[in-house]
Amino acid sequence: MIFAGKQPNNLGVNNGKLAPCPNSPNCVSSQSFDAVHTIAPLTFTSTPEQALTKLKNVVESLPRTKIITQSHDYLYAEFKSALMGFVDDVEFYLDRNANVIQVRSASRLGQSDLGVNRQRIETIRTKLKEV
Repeated sequence: MIFAGKQPNNLGVNNGKLAPCPNSPNCVSSQSFDAVHTIAPLTFTSTPEQALTKLKNVVESLPRTKIITQSHDYLYAEFKSALMGFVDDVEFYLDRNANVIQVRSASRLGQSDLGVNRQRIETIRTKLKEV
């Protein structure tokens, strides 16, 4: 795929934090504080384990999605765009201290994503409430 790009080497959780967003506007993160990149974390009322299982099921139900890594408190998936095959890296970190799921969704290539990463997280948030 021409537009897949390379998987970033800064993915994962480091001291309770997901990687910061780059300066480009094609990334959202619940651990960012600037207006361009910030998005609310995912909340849940079930046990953390149930929340992560529900999250995995929702992510797997979305088109052109591949779960790459999963652990007891982390989920990483690649989302591929339909037309050009652009890849977005989407991470979820179960923050047991705050009792939320921190999120980060970022495009590998380009500058603007036309709001796709933000919309994806909001779609996941909506679907989690439906389950």
